[in-house]
Amino acid sequence: MECFERLVLAHLKTCLPPTLDPFQFAYRKNRSTEDAISTALHSALSHLDNNNSYVRMLFIDFSSAFNTVIPSKLITILSHLGINTSLCNWILDFLSNRPQSVRVENHTSSTLILNTGVPQGCVLSPHLYSLCTYDCTHVHGSNTIVKFADDTTVIGLISDNDESAYREEVQHLAVWCADNNLALNIKKTKELIVDFRKQAGTHIPIHINGTEVERIASFKFLGVHISEDLSWTLNTSSLVKKAHQRLFFLRRLKKAHLSPQILENFYRCTIESILTNCISVWYGTVADRKSLQRVVKTAQRITGPSLPTIEAVQSKRCLRRARSSHPSHRLFALLPSGRRYRVLRYRTSRFRNSFIPAAVTLLNSAPPEL
Repeated sequence: MECFERLVLAHLKTCLPPTLDPFQFAYRKNRSTEDAISTALHSALSHLDNNNSYVRMLFIDFSSAFNTVIPSKLITILSHLGINTSLCNWILDFLSNRPQSVRVENHTSSTLILNTGVPQGCVLSPHLYSLCTYDCTHVHGSNTIVKFADDTTVIGLISDNDESAYREEVQHLAVWCADNNLALNIKKTKELIVDFRKQAGTHIPIHINGTEVERIASFKFLGVHISEDLSWTLNTSSLVKKAHQRLFFLRRLKKAHLSPQILENFYRCTIESILTNCISVWYGTVADRKSLQRVVKTAQRITGPSLPTIEAVQSKRCLRRARSSHPSHRLFALLPSGRRYRVLRYRTSRFRNSFIPAAVTLLNSAPPEL
């Protein structure tokens, strides 16, 4: 059945426009959590470069999002997108009248027939859910809604203390969720405010359906810790702690007299992958970089052969993502000479060190073969 689902999914993708829902970064080719995070941060940092501005980021949590899809509404959406009737009917039959029971050892519960939701674990389910939410877009140009599957983030770019567009956006999203059978989990929904003004004042809390949303100082967004001061100290310390835990296993393998090649492979798979998780969108202060590099040096003393530095890995990944079909590729514009890229204007070091300005600098200084 999974093989057949893959065939149906491949056919379904050919029927959909490639520009559908550009801010949905899951289940799409050449899209990842790094793209979602870099898009959100670029939107925030470029706005914070202006005077009298700040950013409010609302991290939405849904209750059992995949279980709330109504097949009849999904078919209506697919019809509007131009999917032929035969395929719509097959998907409706695929999602309707699904028997479900629970078995524990020799005991089996009574069978229930489900007509709501998409079955988790199926190949088609994630893509069908993303199609249900493709019209969940911002209504004001000063806001951005970034989605990765059911992880939804509303980014409000506030200027001159005017939050009317942001608050209308949040209320519009709450109404959209009610109309599309999505249950907002307001207790787990959090808000982070980034405000570097000297006289910031008091920020009035946001309310959804009469309930106040909790304001927090940091949030783990798609695996990366984002702090209200946009520093990466918390994220770096978390990665270093995880990496140190795995160094124990590397030492045990060394005591077992495994070859240096196997030790290096173990390091690249289980330690370097942690230290460099989404590293193209964050790269902390000098102190943060030194703490990361100390882990690399410790691993190098165990494995023997020299290991790539954190800086080398970060530069390589930035270049690779900048030269690929990145969602913000329009910002990588060549000058009339065709040999160098146009450098983005920035006022603060925070924006200068973010992914897109840093990638442009690397593109202009790196040899073509790198």
